[in-house]
Amino acid sequence: MTSSQASAGALLQLIRSGRANTRADLQQATGLSRSTVGQRLDLLNRAGWLRHATGSSTGGRPSHRIVFEPGHASVIAFDLETRHARAAVLDLAGTILAEHTAPLDVAEGPEHVLDRLAEWFPDLVAAAGVPASHVAGIGLSVPGPVDWESGQVIEPPIMPGWDRYPIRERLQKAFAAKTGLAASAGAVPVLVDNDANLMALAEYQASHRDCSSFVLLKVSTGIGAGVVIDDSLYRGIDGGAGDIGHIRLHDRSDALCMCGSHGCLAAVASGRAIAKELSALGLDTTSGRDVRRLLNEGHPDAVRLAREAGRRVGEVLVTVVTLLNPGVLMIAGELSGVPFLTGVRELVYQRAMPRATANLQVVTSRLGDHAGLVGAAAMVVEHLYSPAGADARLERLAP
Repeated sequence: MTSSQASAGALLQLIRSGRANTRADLQQATGLSRSTVGQRLDLLNRAGWLRHATGSSTGGRPSHRIVFEPGHASVIAFDLETRHARAAVLDLAGTILAEHTAPLDVAEGPEHVLDRLAEWFPDLVAAAGVPASHVAGIGLSVPGPVDWESGQVIEPPIMPGWDRYPIRERLQKAFAAKTGLAASAGAVPVLVDNDANLMALAEYQASHRDCSSFVLLKVSTGIGAGVVIDDSLYRGIDGGAGDIGHIRLHDRSDALCMCGSHGCLAAVASGRAIAKELSALGLDTTSGRDVRRLLNEGHPDAVRLAREAGRRVGEVLVTVVTLLNPGVLMIAGELSGVPFLTGVRELVYQRAMPRATANLQVVTSRLGDHAGLVGAAAMVVEHLYSPAGADARLERLAP
């Protein structure tokens, strides 16, 4: 990093990443003078974004480490599934301070769903013990493709009525109104992304930061994937990357998908597809959550169908593994248990070239049902405290 690039936001990035946590480290990393580093740290200190901790000593004076202060603000995160939703208030390190879960059908449309979410704002911040003014941003995870720049859901197969709906504006106004901050309506940023993307971001940051190519597959009522390359989410040109649930299988033209096409992977191997097969066997199943319940009970038909579904998904993942050469392939969602995972492993290691799988770990989720919430919060934090985002906020905070 050159000194011309080393703004206060750039210093914060070095501190947050752990690459530089003393004044000397920051000088060395940036080439800035001691006085300039001090001036920029003063900006960050006045904003309340840093704290100073005493490090270990090797015999002389103990070192003073500079670290990011995760408690100076909070984030509200929503994880919207097809039949239920989760909400939480988190600190900037991703620690959940308060949480709420309730049934909510995404098919009821954006107005109804977003109004329901907005009703949770007052109780959430009260339960977290933080004032509404403490909330720095809102993140929303949705089960459909999202155009990142506009924050709009684009042509979602399982979200009727959501196509290009202005989610950001609706939630901004609702937060201001429900928390009594109407005078500052629109001040709290709202960010929206696909659920598999945000789960991938959360799981990567939690336990796989050393992996330069990370893939998460979410298999619940639908199927989607999130990809992290060199510490950044890969979304594609307009948010369509990872939508592998709609890759066509050559031998299943009889399977009608929610998107209207035939033969999609999601129509054959998703939680919804398995639920449909179990229902035909006389079991009361309509979604991936129902399938997970039967899997947890060890139901033989559910176990058999989940393993078969894992093998079908594995057929597609062979191409993904060959193309991206990931170090970690994580299976998450309602169907991420042993039967499905076993089916995936069988196909991937059997059909992919040994070179592509020599350093591949096929694992399951560490964060479980909280991955979407943690990922939605992480998305907001990365946006607010990126070098450019931090510098812009510091400029607004300056007297």
